[in-house]
Amino acid sequence: MGARQTWRVDASRPDLRGQVALVTGANSGLGLQAALGLAHRGARLLLPVRDTRRGLAALDQIRSTCPQADATLLPLDLASLRSVADCAALVGEHTDRLDILINNAGVMAPTRRRETADGFELQFGVNHLGHFALTGHLRPLLEAAPQGGVVVTVASLAAGRNTIHFDDLQSRHRYSPFGAYQQSKLANLLFTQELARRAGENGWNLHARAAHPGWAATSIIHNGQAASLPAPLGAIEDTLGTIVLRVLGQSAARGAEPLLFAALSPTARDGDYYGPQGMGERRGPPGPAHVPAAARKASAATRLWDVSERLTGVF
Repeated sequence: MGARQTWRVDASRPDLRGQVALVTGANSGLGLQAALGLAHRGARLLLPVRDTRRGLAALDQIRSTCPQADATLLPLDLASLRSVADCAALVGEHTDRLDILINNAGVMAPTRRRETADGFELQFGVNHLGHFALTGHLRPLLEAAPQGGVVVTVASLAAGRNTIHFDDLQSRHRYSPFGAYQQSKLANLLFTQELARRAGENGWNLHARAAHPGWAATSIIHNGQAASLPAPLGAIEDTLGTIVLRVLGQSAARGAEPLLFAALSPTARDGDYYGPQGMGERRGPPGPAHVPAAARKASAATRLWDVSERLTGVF
């Protein structure tokens, strides 16, 4: 990964006028902050959301802080492969290129096992397979970007705490709320590395990088979606978890910096992973992140890709 480095978003403001960026999960938290960072640099935004009401509220916030923002909402439910395909088709009606794709949306640790519309375990289906399919559908637009579109997939510190259970990917035989989340985040890292490898091998004009926000204090914890803490079990745990993130972690704006670093920094490299540089990578300015051993297994990345391609019918 190279030496640790410091980088502040405010200190590096490339002009993104004329470029098109798509951010999933931009109605709040990290996605909203990443979208704001891109808007302030002049990028045209495409913002796929599942909840139109929350999407409109986020759009109002973007335009209030960045009046010149060019932003468009699109419908997307990552828990439905049909919705993913429909959204990608709509993106193609709005633009003939895609310079930046930030795969940020996600769910975490529902107490009971839930399934997507296609029968996948919800976290694996949304966090990994939904974004895998979306990226595949958008590949022609990413390759149409003059410098090659940059794909940033958001992982988590939790990614290093599990493995890919190929014998039970959908957690049908044994479901652990946080274990399934850890698996999905590890899948995000493996997907990034395999996408970067295949892009280089096949001459695809795109770039693939991963990032994590450390411990970012966002509304994600209220939805049972903490960055790397055990899933909330109730109001007390929810409150304590939020306090822990605020005291030991950082704001959503700071948490979004590694995402923007991976997308925009001239030193960001394909296949690499970025996160906060403080103790435990929980907070601090962005730079290279530690890649857990489970995410360095090329055979697992290739196998996961093949399984994902078969399950989604994309790529």
